[in-house]
Amino acid sequence: MTRRQTVAGAAAFSAASLVRTPAMAQATPDLILTNGKFTTLDRANPAAEAVAITAGRFSAVGTIAGVLPTRGANTRVIDLGGRRAIPGLQDNHIHVIRGGLNFNMELRWDGVPSLADAMAMLKRQVANTPPPQWVRVVGGFTEHQFAEKRLPTLDEINAAAPDTPVFILHLYDRALLNAAALRAVGYTKDTPNPPGGEIQRDAAGNPTGLLLAQPNAGILYATLAKGPKLPFDYQLNSTRHFMRDLNRLGVTSVIDAGGGFQNYPDDYAVVERLHADGQLTLRIAYNLFTQKAQAEKDDFLRWTSQAKYHQGDDYFRLNGAGEMLVFSAADFEDFRVARPDMPPEMEGELEAVVRILAQNRWPWRLHATYDETIGRALDVFEKVNADVPLRGLNWFFDHAETISAKNIDRVAKLGGGIAVQHRMAYQGEYFVERYGHNAAESTPPIKRIMDAGVKISAGTDATRVASYDPWVSLAWLVTGKTLGGLRLYPERNCLDRETALRLWTENTTWFSNEEGKKGRIEVGQLADLAVLDRDYFTVPADTIQHLQSVLTIVDGKPVYGAGDFAGQAPPPPPAMPEWSPVRTFGGYHKQATNQNAVQRVAAASCGCGSPCGVHGHAHATGWSTAVPTRDARSFWGVLGCACWAV
Repeated sequence: MTRRQTVAGAAAFSAASLVRTPAMAQATPDLILTNGKFTTLDRANPAAEAVAITAGRFSAVGTIAGVLPTRGANTRVIDLGGRRAIPGLQDNHIHVIRGGLNFNMELRWDGVPSLADAMAMLKRQVANTPPPQWVRVVGGFTEHQFAEKRLPTLDEINAAAPDTPVFILHLYDRALLNAAALRAVGYTKDTPNPPGGEIQRDAAGNPTGLLLAQPNAGILYATLAKGPKLPFDYQLNSTRHFMRDLNRLGVTSVIDAGGGFQNYPDDYAVVERLHADGQLTLRIAYNLFTQKAQAEKDDFLRWTSQAKYHQGDDYFRLNGAGEMLVFSAADFEDFRVARPDMPPEMEGELEAVVRILAQNRWPWRLHATYDETIGRALDVFEKVNADVPLRGLNWFFDHAETISAKNIDRVAKLGGGIAVQHRMAYQGEYFVERYGHNAAESTPPIKRIMDAGVKISAGTDATRVASYDPWVSLAWLVTGKTLGGLRLYPERNCLDRETALRLWTENTTWFSNEEGKKGRIEVGQLADLAVLDRDYFTVPADTIQHLQSVLTIVDGKPVYGAGDFAGQAPPPPPAMPEWSPVRTFGGYHKQATNQNAVQRVAAASCGCGSPCGVHGHAHATGWSTAVPTRDARSFWGVLGCACWAV
């Protein structure tokens, strides 16, 4: 920085100590956070040491000397100990409502570093799971994240679980079922392949347990839907645990993109109950996703007549239509297979729905992976726009990995947006294998989208494909690498850390039509923020994906606390049912910052004569994993892990 910039910044920072709302003159703050490094994303007041919160909004942002004296007798004061604080993260595309219904039943391989660890977790969960329940690993991981760079074989899964049904979903491309799961779903040699899917068979025609999307993932999701469901009270508990794990990662707001087998209003009853009981710890804006091919127009005619766009409040509100508007426009992104061509009826069916939405001033989002699909959809949008102007509707495309410069400019002209997600962090290797490194260098072309003035934000598309961890997305935006370490993007196509953070905070508010209300630590905005375990702006880029929150605040109230802040937020209820994987393993698996270095050193220097049957001489892998290596009765005795004894 120049001397002039330094002086100007200091003057602005000093003046910011006096920034407060008029309400502060009338009432003392409910909460003051002090001694922090606040990244406010407010360009007029970019950094602060302390903030005050009154009635759920930031009421002062500035210096400790300016904020702390405003406290009253009942003001709660929390010292952040110099930690970095950021605006609460906002996921622009997640399936949190559907995911919450099932979270407590799912074993998460998200972030697990090796297949050995993943299979150890699977074996332990099999031992915990009573019949007729299943063990489910439902997305959130890629084989490339594992040290072994592969998925388990069907033989390995059957050996680990001879009697308990096991269902493992890998991205959009496949599901692995053991023999017990095949029996549970009733797949035999006489079961036909569904349209767009394949039941792989052996030489005798019997199902092997491998289900393939060819290219439609319907077979994967329809099979998963055959499994047992949690009762309503358990779904309430499950959704609370999913929200809490998102809070642990610093997420405070989400836009729910609907989902297959998620019917409105029935499957929204759990979130509505939690909202009515004041138990939501996330702000949720939800989109309505059509459920039945050839009945899409009827869905949206009914919904637009019964519901009003943006009905609800700051915690739970209707955000419009999509991501599925019509089934004929859905181009599932399995990069292992060729790009699917949309059927000729796409335009007519899409136009019928878009006209309903535009006439009722409902925004929409449309799932579109490939430029060819986007171009055809834009033909429809331009046709409707000639009769019913779309500008001001805040409509947008989701994903758009291969969108062209020409179509980006068409989106800009119509006033639309593009919501990107980090699916390439999980599938980049498959994309490169099919299309080559050059084609992968801007998938999606984020900087070109920004240069065109198109609204853009970031999210995850969790939980059935990518994970819900925002830090994997932020690391992907900054480093251009997949979870497997493949460099997809040259430096010129990567984002600086502040720009990436804006895509996860203030930029998302356009997509929920809440600009100016949240997304920054700014006087008058909703008081949502996260205090990080390490400094996002100074940690090595390759460790960004391991960050998490130690204190998360929504609406001015702590909803998650860990470490020094463990007592600041109310604890969650025990996960239900008792055999839930959440009780044993928690949610997203986070590694310590120096874990990889520790593992390398320990493995290289180990001179013991007792290599572990699971981890070999890499004992640090066993020590640092969530897998309980010291549980000799239920873990070592079954799995042969000797790391605990070294």
